[in-house]
Order: sequence, then structure tokens, then C-alpha cells
Amino acid sequence: MRKIILDTETTGINPKLGHRIIEVGCVEIINREPTGNNYHQYLNPMRNIEHEAIKVHGLTNEFLNDKPLFADIAKDLYNYLSGAELIIHNAAFDMGFLNHEFSLLGNSSESQLSEVCSVTDTLKLARAKHPAQHNSLDALCKRYGIDNSSRELHGALLDAQLLCEVYLLMTGGQSSLFKKETTTLGNQISELNNTPKINNRKRLKVIKPTSEELIAHNKKMKEIQQQ
Repeated sequence: MRKIILDTETTGINPKLGHRIIEVGCVEIINREPTGNNYHQYLNPMRNIEHEAIKVHGLTNEFLNDKPLFADIAKDLYNYLSGAELIIHNAAFDMGFLNHEFSLLGNSSESQLSEVCSVTDTLKLARAKHPAQHNSLDALCKRYGIDNSSRELHGALLDAQLLCEVYLLMTGGQSSLFKKETTTLGNQISELNNTPKINNRKRLKVIKPTSEELIAHNKKMKEIQQQ
């Protein structure tokens, strides 16, 4: 299953009051491995950004004045997301904005994303896994040992990258049995966290193979490789 870790930044908190998306950040993972096929775009909202929102993400109208409109990138974004499972923290917020943006396109062939994508809300997953605890992205990064020191302000792509690590750790599992070089930091930590800890166990005796056993082993390995 192709999964897209997604986050947005907006001019305010309610699209029904005319607020718009000003940044989209996406991280693609396949078979629990980030592919590098990410998506990131700043957008001109054609309206003022609320002061409280600027304090969260630091994006200003001056910075966004020369950026494309959502209508300019809608088709590419729709095609990129279509058919994927979207992994979003507090999904109702981002999906509400995305569906609203697509609905403003009027006669566009693009339907609502919720009709062509499945959605997994990591906030709900976190609340089920860690009840009665803080489950913000910052809290989850701290809980899972993920370095978010560069996150002085919210940013869609940065937050999607952090959420990707959180998701891989929170859902556990192993991305690949034999790809140690490409195993993500998240999966390495997950494997360590899921390893049972045995206290006060005796040191195991190490039995080294004889030279004859090593020769037989190497011969057998060559036979296997030639099959």
C-alpha cells in the first residue's frame, strides 16, 4: 500500500470562514520505507493570514505573494494523492481544508479526496495507544525519542517528516529483513523498543567453529548461491 504522510498550514482554523491552505507537505512511504518522492508547495491564499496563525507557522502574506494559487497546483496534488492511504495527525482538520479547497474549483473534475483516498488519523491511533497522555506531535516525538529540535515553528513538510518517523515507530514492525543500509532510524528504534529486556541473565558461552566446520560452511554457502 502506498502511504502519504500529509500536513498543511493555513490562514486560520476554519475553512467555512474563508480560511485557506498556504502550505502542503507530503512524505511518501511504500513498504514502510520513505521513497524520497515527496511533495511540498507554498500557496498564495489571496486573503490575510490571522495573526495567531502566523505565530504558529511564521508564514506571512508578503512571503506568499508570489506563490501559486491552489487552483494552479490542484491537478498535480490530486494526482499525487489519489489512491494512497493518507496518514494525518488530526485528520479532520487537514481533510476539511483540502476538501474545501477542491470544492472551490467549481467545475473541476477533481472530486473530494476522501472519495479517492483512505485516511488514517494518527491522533486517534496515539490516543488509543497512549490514553490519558498528551498526544501532540511534539509530545509523541519526545515519547519516541525523535529529535525535533529544528521545529521552532510549524511547517508542513517538516511536520510530515516528523510524523513519518512517529507513525513508523507507533505502528511497530520492520521495514525490511535484509536491507540494513536503508532501514529508517524509526524502524531501528522500534526494533530496540520491542525487544524484550532480560535482567540478570547469565553470560552465554561462545563456541567457535573449527576450521573444518568453517570450510564446510563456506562450501555449502557457495552451493546455495549457485542454485
